[in-house]
Amino acid sequence: MKMLKILAVASLVWLTGCATTGVPGGPSASSANTESGLPSPGSQLPSGPLRPITAAKAGSGEVASLYAPSDLWDRIRRGFAMPDLQGDLVTDREQWYATRPDYMQRMTERSSKYLFHIVEELERRGMPTELALLPYIESAFNPQAVSSARAVGMWQFMPATGSDFDLKQNAFRDDRRDVLASTRAALDYLQKLYGMFGDWHLALAAYNWGQGNVGRAIARNEKLGLGTSYTELTMPAETRMYVPKLQAVKNIVARPEAFNTELPLIENHPFFQVVDITRDIDVALVASLAGIRESDFRALNPSLHKPVILAAGMPQILLPWDNAQVFRKNLEAHSEGQYASWTVWTAPTNLTVAAAAQRVGMAEADLRSVNGIPPRMMIKAGSALMVPRATTTRQDVSSQLADNGQVAFTPEIVTRRTTVRAGKRETVASIARRYKVTADNVADWNDVKANASFKAGQAVVMYLPVRLAATSTARVPAASVRNTSTAAKQQAAPRNAKQPAVTRKGGTPSKVKKR
Repeated sequence: MKMLKILAVASLVWLTGCATTGVPGGPSASSANTESGLPSPGSQLPSGPLRPITAAKAGSGEVASLYAPSDLWDRIRRGFAMPDLQGDLVTDREQWYATRPDYMQRMTERSSKYLFHIVEELERRGMPTELALLPYIESAFNPQAVSSARAVGMWQFMPATGSDFDLKQNAFRDDRRDVLASTRAALDYLQKLYGMFGDWHLALAAYNWGQGNVGRAIARNEKLGLGTSYTELTMPAETRMYVPKLQAVKNIVARPEAFNTELPLIENHPFFQVVDITRDIDVALVASLAGIRESDFRALNPSLHKPVILAAGMPQILLPWDNAQVFRKNLEAHSEGQYASWTVWTAPTNLTVAAAAQRVGMAEADLRSVNGIPPRMMIKAGSALMVPRATTTRQDVSSQLADNGQVAFTPEIVTRRTTVRAGKRETVASIARRYKVTADNVADWNDVKANASFKAGQAVVMYLPVRLAATSTARVPAASVRNTSTAAKQQAAPRNAKQPAVTRKGGTPSKVKKR
């Protein structure tokens, strides 16, 4: 027993010596700990305030700083992990942004609703936090932004790429605008591109220009024995400026005082909460129960097209943090009237807008407005239209319709009054067959019976369809124009029109974005 005590004391002395003497010629463990910000062996607690470790640091095994970020900008700066790009293009963009303080102020204030969520997602995935600044370049953080090439939302997704990343685009919502869904899709896409190219600058070039284009540019340089970095590839001007723009914004965020810029305070906490929706409910009612303006609700839920939320397709909404609980309490207490005053009706056949409005009990102008029906168009069979919900309706819109409902149109047929000459032994029925109209219409237009015959050479009044593309309605006397659903069904397919040139977001030719 005595021997064991001696061995224990000897071991303790040996360990103490290891902790204090350190490596010969190097700093002691105590000084190393002090320099790294860790507590010394003799202390039990650090001298400064504690801060929670981030998800990214926890996942990577890194040691987190002991000091909490003062605001969200500070948190973003701490997560910068991409190599810096330098050069004249970066300097040029720095000056451009720095000399537009009003624009920077509007843009950064708009981002305050969404930035915390994006930073959280980036840290959770272990991605560089510079990417949280990318919507400044893409859309100025406007979720309603639409480019001339039909890229949509904060992250500017093209229709096809949005579908590839499961962003629903239907008659009721466009998830390319949705804050949560589009952020998830954009980060998924960026991670995929980084995995392909192994370089964040090339991944960003592919996000703007398309992965195929970047891949081909790399292959060309390799064939010529040239370098394959971002600055060495031949690419369109927009893509060439893309990373310099992001670098310029990063530099301003990193050192705003160096550019005589003041960033608006964005607190390091969530702006919104996710709230579950279990029944179809009007947007106006949600805003009222939450105590916010409808415009503020739509700023957080920009994917919505219509005045109603279809729970089967959008089971969650976003509300400002403090208003979310207000909404929940008021929704529990709500007992007057319906939750939704709108529902979805599927057109059974091709219909004129007037005919459809009559069937659903709406004014034609209202049906056009709420469903975005353009002039001189008919509603195609199977279209999902937003219509008033009867007070007796209890069933909400199905998930199949809420997720996949579309509205399609076909041009109306304008008919022009004309006369044709009857041949020998010509009848109402034979003329109707010749011009592909009904015998009843021919009889009605000529005030004769449906089984009547015409004399050879007799003038027969007809109302025949005229293509809108080839005929200006201004040249057709109002009294001689009719719109008929019967004629519309008989219209031939329109000629193939030459597609307009694709333009980029600024309105100049050669839009390069392929996503």
